[in-house]
Amino acid sequence: MACFAVSPGARGGGVATSLLRAAVEFAFAHGAASVEGHPVDVSALHAGHAAPSAVFTGTLPMFLAVGFSEIGRTYPSRPVMRLTR
Repeated sequence: MACFAVSPGARGGGVATSLLRAAVEFAFAHGAASVEGHPVDVSALHAGHAAPSAVFTGTLPMFLAVGFSEIGRTYPSRPVMRLTR
């Protein structure tokens, strides 16, 4: 998965979480043993919030809601998340 694009009027309604869930189901249905992502941990940002253009890889709560676990960080605000079948 590279990015999520949700129109401004649809943001905050769970669209990106639904897209992530569908992508995971697709990957597993096609033989993936695990799926990884690099969302943004907005709570770890100095400003405490991020512009919509900065969270195109998704947010930490979104990945947690789908069942991913954090396996490390590439930067304080960038967790590496993994979901294994």
